[in-house]
Amino acid sequence: MEERIERIVNFLSEKKAENIETIDLKGKGYIVDSVIIATALNNKHSIALLNYLRETLKPLGEEFVRVEEDGEWSIIDMGDMLVHIMTETHREKYNIEEFLKDMKKGTN
Repeated sequence: MEERIERIVNFLSEKKAENIETIDLKGKGYIVDSVIIATALNNKHSIALLNYLRETLKPLGEEFVRVEEDGEWSIIDMGDMLVHIMTETHREKYNIEEFLKDMKKGTN
């Protein structure tokens, strides 16, 4: 799992995603074991990041179970991991990191 996370973070970083954060939720009763959150510069950048991940990860055997695609906030469900690509406005507005960090601490 760590290798997969590192690979995704590196791919996002290569394409100029910002504030990439990983949250380990293994054993916390959440729907996935890990979450990656990245900020896109704008809507077009968000879609480009999503498409880049599709193009680079699928040939490596990664499965995209479901994708909710929106320029403001795209979610990639990889079964045991979620990848959120959000514009800065949406990331600040929804602040999912706070919820997930509380989940990690076991306060939810």
